[in-house]
Amino acid sequence: MIYLHKILPLIASPLFLIFFLIILGTIIKSKKITLFGVVILIFCSLPIISDKLINYLEKDYTLQDASAINNADVIVVLSGMLKTIKVDDKLKYEFDDGVDRILSGIDLFKNNKASLLILTKGQVPWSLGIPEGEYLKDFAIKFGVPKKSILLTENVQNTDQEAKSVKKLLNSNDVKVILVTSAFHMPRAKKVFEASNIKVIPFAVDFINSHQKLTFMSFLPSADALSSTSIFVREMIGRLYYNLKY
Repeated sequence: MIYLHKILPLIASPLFLIFFLIILGTIIKSKKITLFGVVILIFCSLPIISDKLINYLEKDYTLQDASAINNADVIVVLSGMLKTIKVDDKLKYEFDDGVDRILSGIDLFKNNKASLLILTKGQVPWSLGIPEGEYLKDFAIKFGVPKKSILLTENVQNTDQEAKSVKKLLNSNDVKVILVTSAFHMPRAKKVFEASNIKVIPFAVDFINSHQKLTFMSFLPSADALSSTSIFVREMIGRLYYNLKY
């Protein structure tokens, strides 16, 4: 049951449903089922649809300047921004779109919003290489954060474990943290951290939805739109899981 909240989003993702319907329709030779799968594929791939869905996930937060945030005791940056690259039988690392998490955490620290930076050692069972926090610690030191001001959690696999591990490091109910994570993930993360009796100042970054004009391209299917729709489905299932849990 520990990986249920990870498995369910994969099963319920648009891609899984689409491929299931198309393959099922092909096997049983049902044009209606196959067509239904294609219609869902097109619908989920429309930018005008995915933009609305992502906007719903991010609607509670706006992009803020680090200097405008209230001071806290600790800055907590959640994992979820690295990808592992194999080069000549060695593992190297690159940032993905979530890089704003660590950059914002460093910016908050340099703006003296807290004297301590906590990085989580995120590492899912199927990942390779070192936990994220270990790489991010070296990155933060390189960009001016003193080594003595950085703490790492134990290895964690999800937001719930991140919250519990941070709570263990803090060992207090009176500590206030600035929580840094992606805007679409923030409502769930805030809920989970508060469930662990951690006082949270949310600092949402890595916004997916951008302000754009409505054009003809908004009605043409795209892979990026399908990816955004998948994020919406996974995140909503994650929120449902933690709403039931807490």
